Amino acid sequence: GGVRGRAREDTRSRGRASGHGGVTTMTEETMMDAAAPPKEEPVKEKKRKAGMKKKESDIDYEALEKQIAGIKSNAAGSSAEKLLSETLEELLALEKTYRLQADLKATSMCGVAVVQACFEAKQWKLLNEHVVLISKRRAQLKQAVGATVRETIKYLDHTPDEETKVELIRTLTSVTEGKIYLELERARLTRKLAAILESRGKLDEAAECLQEVAVETFGAMAKTEKIDFILEQVRLCLKKEDFIRAFILVKKVTPRAFSEKRLAASSFSAAKAEDAAKAEGEGAEKKEIAMDGSTAAPPVEGTPTLEELKLTYYGHLISYYRHTKDALEICRCYQNIYDTPSVKADPAKWTEALKNVCWYVVLAPSGPMQTSILNTVYEDENLSKLPLYERLLRIFVKTDIVEWTDVEAQFGPEMMERAETFSSQENRDTFKLRVVDHNILVVGGYYSHITLARLADILKISKPEAEKYLSDLVLKKTVRAKIDRPKGIVSFGERAKPDEVLSKWSGNIGKLLELLEKSCHKIAKEAQQHKVLVPSMKS
Repeated sequence: GGVRGRAREDTRSRGRASGHGGVTTMTEETMMDAAAPPKEEPVKEKKRKAGMKKKESDIDYEALEKQIAGIKSNAAGSSAEKLLSETLEELLALEKTYRLQADLKATSMCGVAVVQACFEAKQWKLLNEHVVLISKRRAQLKQAVGATVRETIKYLDHTPDEETKVELIRTLTSVTEGKIYLELERARLTRKLAAILESRGKLDEAAECLQEVAVETFGAMAKTEKIDFILEQVRLCLKKEDFIRAFILVKKVTPRAFSEKRLAASSFSAAKAEDAAKAEGEGAEKKEIAMDGSTAAPPVEGTPTLEELKLTYYGHLISYYRHTKDALEICRCYQNIYDTPSVKADPAKWTEALKNVCWYVVLAPSGPMQTSILNTVYEDENLSKLPLYERLLRIFVKTDIVEWTDVEAQFGPEMMERAETFSSQENRDTFKLRVVDHNILVVGGYYSHITLARLADILKISKPEAEKYLSDLVLKKTVRAKIDRPKGIVSFGERAKPDEVLSKWSGNIGKLLELLEKSCHKIAKEAQQHKVLVPSMKS
């Protein structure tokens, strides 16, 4: 304790002896630190401060707009050379200034002003050149290119002739090529170009031009516009009779897109948009959700509704299946058309659709799906309003034999009126074949064996024809039968396989042994009750 006390006293005495020396020493150290060069700030800190300064120095867009208007007004009424040398140079220099500053709005305004100046001077060649020039400038902003292209698209309806319009469309498509943010504009421009080529008679070129755009991968395009674009591709392929490519394209649209739930939702949304437009007093655009979850662009004006697209879709499918001669698929297409709400609301439309369903379900080969559709249509309440067609379906629903002569006399006049369905003799022959097939199926249900002569007599046809029709049905596996030609006997029913025969024999033997065991048991029981000695029970 004494040592520590003395140490504290020595320390105090040294402090008192120093006087102002301690203060002077600290001041010198502080001055040395102040004289030292300042430390360099980190790079991130510099960038952050620069960004803050940039945000603080906002551009006066109203003043910029007045400046652009002043530049354009100075060139009003000047020649093409004056416009090129003064107005465009000033606007391009202004665009460069804001482009290097990476200002989206100002750069877009300058780009739009350039194409506006070319359009107002009616210099279409300069317009094409400057659209390409703006899109290819160094460090060009996507938003500026998009605004310039959208502004130029507005001028397509004001071109002096069709050649100028085509040239401008081709320029815009070359600019938008490979740019995902302009895929919607590119698709619409390509469709306009295809329409012009088709009107000129260049069908192959129009179809090829339209097929280059794969809209099914576009996320920003509305669903209805996308379906309409694909169906336009299908129409051009069908028109030039490229059925294989048409079928590949039409399969990009699934029937689920036209389900009742979606049709109802589409109608409800359209009605809601109409009500909103009336309430606001101006047109309200219907918003759709794109594939990536963002809001899709509204469909272009004139895009059909989902119900109209459904009718167009099945119309194209009918054209394809008529080429492939697939009556069952044609029947299914007409059935989907018949189930459309707008068709069912119009008696003339559903009557025509139901008549087509009846004819093509009759012309379709027999099978499980054909039978299902036949019974469904026969039970439809609207069929009772068409007595002739109700009798037609009754022939194939009931298991009764009918004569072709009677059928022809009854439905011949109606077949003459259905020129679209029975335009060729082939469908008439097919109808006769379906009547004969129906009769053979009825005979097969009642007979296990029948002579070929008797079968021909029932069908009211010759023996060779009866043999031919029966052989065709056997080859298609519609009927199971064998023909013994030397004896002239037809045996209906499928030939049993060896394992099935063996299983059946084994089952019969098992039943026989079981019956024998029960009989022995009862005999032994009776013998014991009456004390009768059965020979087999003797010891």
